[in-house]
Amino acid sequence: MSKNTTGAATSANPARSMTTKTLAFCALLAALSVVFARLIIPMPNAFTRFSVEAVPIFLAGALFGPLAGGLVGFTADLVGCLFSGYGYNPVFCIPPILYGVCAGLFRGFLSKKLSLPRIFLAFLPAVVFGSILYQSASLSLVYNSKGSFAASMAYFLSTRSIQFAVTIVIDAILVHLLFKTKVFERAGVWPPKLRKPAGE
Repeated sequence: MSKNTTGAATSANPARSMTTKTLAFCALLAALSVVFARLIIPMPNAFTRFSVEAVPIFLAGALFGPLAGGLVGFTADLVGCLFSGYGYNPVFCIPPILYGVCAGLFRGFLSKKLSLPRIFLAFLPAVVFGSILYQSASLSLVYNSKGSFAASMAYFLSTRSIQFAVTIVIDAILVHLLFKTKVFERAGVWPPKLRKPAGE
C-alpha cells in the first residue's frame, strides 16, 4: 500500500507543479501585455494603439494552448481598460481573446517548424477577423463617429488596416526573435509535449 501511495503522490506532483508553472507564466504574460499596451507606447486616442500588447497574449496561446491564450487575452484587456481611463466595454474584448486562441490552435503547426512566415500566419486570423473586421464594426456601432455606420465602418477599416499591417509585422518579428533566444526551451515550456495515444 505504501508503494502505491508513494507512486501516486510522485506522479501527481509533476502535474501540480506544471499547473502552477502555467498559471505563473500566464499571469506574467497578462501583466506584460497590460504594460506594453498602456505604459510604453503613447495612445493618440481611444481607437488607435500602436503597441506590441498582442505579443504576450500570442505567446500564452502558443506555449500553453488556446484556453490559456484566450484567458490571458481577456484578463489583459480587462485589467488594461481599468487602468486606461477609457472604461471597460466587453464588446471590445474579442480581438485580444482571438490572439491567444488562434496562437493556441496553431500550436502544433508552429512546433513542427518554427519560422517567421508560420508565426505571421498564426497571427493573421486574429488580426484580420478580430482587430480589423470585428473591431471596426464594433467601434462603428458603439461610437458611430462619422454619422452613419457605413461611413464609420469605412473609416475604421481604412485606418485599422494600415495600423495592423504595421503591427503584425513587428509582432511576428518579436515573437520569432524571442523563440530564437531559446528562453522558452530553457524554461521547459517549449516545444509542447504531445499527448500519447490511449493505451500506450
